[in-house]
Amino acid sequence: MAQGNSTFSVIGSDVTIKGDISASADLHVDGAIEGDIKCASLVQGESSVLTGAVIAETARMSGRVVGSITAKELVILKSAQIEGDVHYDALTIEQGAQVDGRFAPNAQRSATRAPVSNAGEKDPPLQIAN
Repeated sequence: MAQGNSTFSVIGSDVTIKGDISASADLHVDGAIEGDIKCASLVQGESSVLTGAVIAETARMSGRVVGSITAKELVILKSAQIEGDVHYDALTIEQGAQVDGRFAPNAQRSATRAPVSNAGEKDPPLQIAN
């Protein structure tokens, strides 16, 4: 993508990648990736398996993820199976999606790096806007 002619890249269902991926464009993954992914926008197919951290501006997850997800706008579809923590600014979860991890807004994630005096308090409840 040296010339920036592509608007998106596709990793087909017959492809397995072992290693980190960094893309300045949008990424559509139907295959398997063992490594961290950093991209502008990620669309994950239902048969896709991602093992590693995902960092994206926007992400639409519908396959299996074993690792953390950080996105400004995150959509978790009903076919998704996620094992890991989820950090977001805006979150949509379809009924039936499976997530085994903690949810935290990106703002809260930044705040947890500073000393916190709220010892003993539980995490705030998950808020989903319509």
